[in-house]
Amino acid sequence: MKILRLIVAFLAVITVFTGCEDDVITNYAFQDISAPTGVTANFGITQDDTGLVTITPVGEGASTFTIYYGVEGTEPETINAGETTSFTYTEGEYSIRIVATGSTGLTSEFNQVIRVSFTAPENLSFKTAVSGLTAVVTPVAANATMFDVYFGASDDEEPVTVMADASATFTYNEPGEYSVRVVAKGASVETIELTKTVSITGAVDPVVLPITFDNPTVNYAFGMFNGASFQVVTNPDLSGANTTESNVGAITNSGAQFEGGAYNLGEPVDFSAANKTISMKLWSTVEVPVLLKFEGGVNGERQTEITKTHSGSGWEVLTFDFATEAVKSYIDGSQGVGEPFVPTGQYATMVIFVDGPGTTAGTFYIDDVEQTGGATEPMMAAPAPEAAAADVLSIFSDSYTDPASVNYFPNWGQSTTYEQVDLGENAAIKYANANYQGIDLGGEYDASGYEFVHIDVWSADYASIPFFIIDTSGERPVNLEVTAGEWTSIDIPLSAFTDQGISLSNVFQFKFDVQPNNGGTFYIDNLYFYNASASVADSPQAAAPAPSFDAANVISLFSDVYSDVNMATWRTDWSAATLEDVSIAGNAVKKYSALNFVGAEPVSQINASAMTHFSTDVWTGDATQIRIKLVDFGANGTYQGGDDSEHEIVLNFDNGDFIRNSWVTLDIPLVDFTGLTSQSNIAQLIFSGGPAGETTVYIDNVYFHN
Repeated sequence: MKILRLIVAFLAVITVFTGCEDDVITNYAFQDISAPTGVTANFGITQDDTGLVTITPVGEGASTFTIYYGVEGTEPETINAGETTSFTYTEGEYSIRIVATGSTGLTSEFNQVIRVSFTAPENLSFKTAVSGLTAVVTPVAANATMFDVYFGASDDEEPVTVMADASATFTYNEPGEYSVRVVAKGASVETIELTKTVSITGAVDPVVLPITFDNPTVNYAFGMFNGASFQVVTNPDLSGANTTESNVGAITNSGAQFEGGAYNLGEPVDFSAANKTISMKLWSTVEVPVLLKFEGGVNGERQTEITKTHSGSGWEVLTFDFATEAVKSYIDGSQGVGEPFVPTGQYATMVIFVDGPGTTAGTFYIDDVEQTGGATEPMMAAPAPEAAAADVLSIFSDSYTDPASVNYFPNWGQSTTYEQVDLGENAAIKYANANYQGIDLGGEYDASGYEFVHIDVWSADYASIPFFIIDTSGERPVNLEVTAGEWTSIDIPLSAFTDQGISLSNVFQFKFDVQPNNGGTFYIDNLYFYNASASVADSPQAAAPAPSFDAANVISLFSDVYSDVNMATWRTDWSAATLEDVSIAGNAVKKYSALNFVGAEPVSQINASAMTHFSTDVWTGDATQIRIKLVDFGANGTYQGGDDSEHEIVLNFDNGDFIRNSWVTLDIPLVDFTGLTSQSNIAQLIFSGGPAGETTVYIDNVYFHN
């Protein structure tokens, strides 16, 4: 299990935004300076034994095309966009190279092998792959240069022309039997053709989340009841929360009570982890309650539901948080109906009622039903950095002094929004609706004497964020690999940038570029250059990040932030470790040295059955392994009473499960304690370290939460 990942991956793409070659670069405004895209060409060959091939290049953003005909001794030819060129070939195989040049001088290439034969094509065959309403035809034939593929969708259809070794794709409007005809062509006057009947079955795949209504292979038929009807239509109102021209589901109520529909899902919705939130886009022009219900528990789980109100303003996003808002559904008696309930299992059936108990008639549209990854914003601050201030050039961090000239939101024409947020009295930057975002240092800084750049990143939307350092010598990217829903501390060797050809002697900007995955949110903190070769403190120099979960959702064992349950001991008499109560930056901390294992026991056993996570902050400078065990004494509350259960989580430094010399927040889903069959009588918490008896671990903020 990965609690924390520290991954630095090089971005294996050519830098899109290139630096100017002037002696001084003053700004990197985001303009359309990219190379041409989508470069390809349409080919034609005359069936008259002449070998005449016509070439029509195409490409978005291209002004000219230079064609290398693949014949030794032949000069390339440059033509303008929209023009056609031709060349007469003798029999043989040729590699044609096309270079597209944009208005900025940037180029892109397209390569195509063509075969010219004056012998008639022969041995024609083709394979057809069908997925939903889409057919892919791959033809082969000896002596063929290209193929015309007719899919049989209409009497006057234009063929799809593909070169040898390529495939033709076509999407039908409806299922049926179609005659697919392929004509093989070369330089010869003669052609050859083959016709096959292809069966298009349409959408047969089951519905799974996310539900977009756009996949032609999925059968979106909604099981309607009590008079409601359903069909898939094109989005009728490109506004509000849904401006995309795509398919949506149309639910039409007749005006009866409890009209609705159900999907039997191909993959059950899994509520066993933290991601218990379901969101959907719904369109209505009247205020209506919308009930979302899950039933068909894979292991007999209790039915559960949430009702939200749509305001009637058109497209809105409705969010159903089954971790905090769910209640028990009616079954066939009271059975606690309406009581708060936190689902922890899997459900195979999803039911939607629009104005279930009412009689509102009309059509309502739904789209983009998806399960989201639990928290949508960080609940606590990023880990406090440990590098000594003398070894740091800070750009943004409460732990150091930042240059006053830095602009964290320069106007580069971006869609991204900016906000500084407070997380446990620690400032972080929130970038939302992101496409790209820069940080302007307000001057040039020499970072060449540092070894690393550090940044903490939190996002529920992005697993990878391209991160650029911009120097007067150019700009180069490295990917920030992010663990969803938690702070990821990332240390990038500056050689990852200098090995790409920039000096870092005059750094003046940073850039984050998530295009084309626009619209998401990410948070950053503790952005700084530093040297790691300096001596590292052997104890925490800053307090652990303060948790910010609502106290009503927390059972705290040890934290200055919450009221703790009464603990009998933080070091049992069977422990093998030394305990010392210390203060770090005014915050109480447990220090365990010479740690092999140590037990902590509450005065009264803890009922954590309503909780979803166990969380603690740890700091170590030397541990190779940290283990955390929870022990439940069962319903009889007696040690070794026959119904005890326990499970130990093992975290290894070499696997990247934690880092040294920095506070690490371990927020562990209770479902990961797989051997802990009950959570109602938690009687012991055991910390262990490796190498056994040789390590020191600091502990703070020990609590359960949901």
